[in-house]
Amino acid sequence: MEIKAVKLYEKGFMTQPFAMGGEDGVDKFDARVRYRSTLQNFLIDTGSEVILVDTGMPLEAPDMVVDEKTQIYLGSRIKDYVSALKELGYQPEQVTKILVTHKHADHTGELRSFPQAKIYMSPEEKETTEYKGDNVIGVAYKDGPYHNFPASEKIAEGVYLLPAKGHTTGNSIIIAEADGLFYMMHGDVTYTDEALYENKLSVVFEDQAAARDTLDKVRKFIRNNPTVYCSTHTPLGYENLESKKVVDLDNPPQTIPPGEIAVKEATGKYICSICGQVYDPAVGDPEHGIPAGTAFEDLPADWKCPRCKQSKEKFNKA
Repeated sequence: MEIKAVKLYEKGFMTQPFAMGGEDGVDKFDARVRYRSTLQNFLIDTGSEVILVDTGMPLEAPDMVVDEKTQIYLGSRIKDYVSALKELGYQPEQVTKILVTHKHADHTGELRSFPQAKIYMSPEEKETTEYKGDNVIGVAYKDGPYHNFPASEKIAEGVYLLPAKGHTTGNSIIIAEADGLFYMMHGDVTYTDEALYENKLSVVFEDQAAARDTLDKVRKFIRNNPTVYCSTHTPLGYENLESKKVVDLDNPPQTIPPGEIAVKEATGKYICSICGQVYDPAVGDPEHGIPAGTAFEDLPADWKCPRCKQSKEKFNKA
């Protein structure tokens, strides 16, 4: 079995209040502290199957533009998802299965590029995701407990999908067993590994109590099993993978501050930093009473992202 990172964005950042302020409150953390941010998803090559874990941002999604209010910046796009996959040596038609951690666009953006693949996700995410098709399977978690997780779905030999609710109501974790290690591909249980070591939730969740329970289960699993923690939004995700670094919760990694941040010209559009939803003033949000031609600044204070229901403060210029 080979596990590879599909690298999509680089040279971003997130603030400490965003990454750790979900329970204690953002005012308890220092907004001047920044962690590196990227975007990558993962690929599992079993030798007989090519299995993807999430499929990145939509091809047409604009890059974010940074300002003084930015809480998380994915960075600059390296490649679109299909091009990045091809660079790893795989064609879309080789993909047999796709495992979705959750519904947000930075994890489901190019599901449409793999109409021949079976797509597995939790029943909750199947119900709410925008992608629909006969190839979408809502898993039943029919294979019983997996270590300290109460339920699981065996996707292939050594590959398991586990319920991990909280970030979204149907959030999932994927674990692949190889080389005597457990590779945990977790979507957004944490946004940066520093939060895993500090045992802190981010500010992004649909169910805080469930998110806490999931993080507790993740940390218990890591205490009892040699785990490589493969994150989506930090370069530690692929750095851990490439070095087969096993988590030691008692010895956190040294934080490397972000490097130079690319400055881009704004397009007039805004993009949700949580799920990738784009607000285009030329289109508005007519489904929620916002007519075309409404500037982002003129949106009502209580307007929320149509996809992930986060407040307008979570949007960045694009």
